[in-house]
Amino acid sequence: MSAGQPTVLVVEDEASQREVLVYNLEAEGVTVISAENGDEALLCVQEHVPDLIVLDWMLPGVSGIEICRRLKLQPATRAIPIVMVSARGEDVDRVRGLETGADDYVTKPYSVAEFMARVRNQLRRVRPAAVGMSLQFEDITLDGETHKVSRDEKALKLGPTEFRLLSTFMEKPGRVWSREQLLDRVWGRDIYVDTRTVDVHIGRLRKVICQNGGADPIRTVRGAGYALG
Repeated sequence: MSAGQPTVLVVEDEASQREVLVYNLEAEGVTVISAENGDEALLCVQEHVPDLIVLDWMLPGVSGIEICRRLKLQPATRAIPIVMVSARGEDVDRVRGLETGADDYVTKPYSVAEFMARVRNQLRRVRPAAVGMSLQFEDITLDGETHKVSRDEKALKLGPTEFRLLSTFMEKPGRVWSREQLLDRVWGRDIYVDTRTVDVHIGRLRKVICQNGGADPIRTVRGAGYALG
């Protein structure tokens, strides 16, 4: 998994449809994981915890609607946006999909441009900095497009790792991130880095943020990890 990029799980049993979705998502700079059936999809969610799931209703094994129901019942996966894709275009099916917990519902055949717009809309909710949006926390501003950061209108020079750490914190102020979660989000699951490395980079981030004065906005939560605010 590439660090810093949004990760999307595509669950689609039709190879041609899956290839189109993967191609267009990767063209947007998204890291894509794919699954061909319901059981594989559930395993992928456990292993990768994606930022968003594109989920076909009709799947071999566990159906998409059942996967949606299960994920929305679990605290660890409840907040992951799900875009459900289905050939079922009746209002009753759309309502059922949304009531089961899907965040959006797209009927086949669909316009790829419209589909990608819907995906971007969902990603803005969960990974705003990764899709080029600006974030604000107290007197700290982070521009996801230009990768510029300032505090009290004074520019701060952050390294790539410190930028990704800060954007992770600013996307969800108040959330406590464990060192392992930060490693997965900032460095990527495929790279082995000692958890103490997180502490080193948090220290560097704090130093830059506080170089012109001001309180340290990053909290160390004993036995749990770090949080912003």
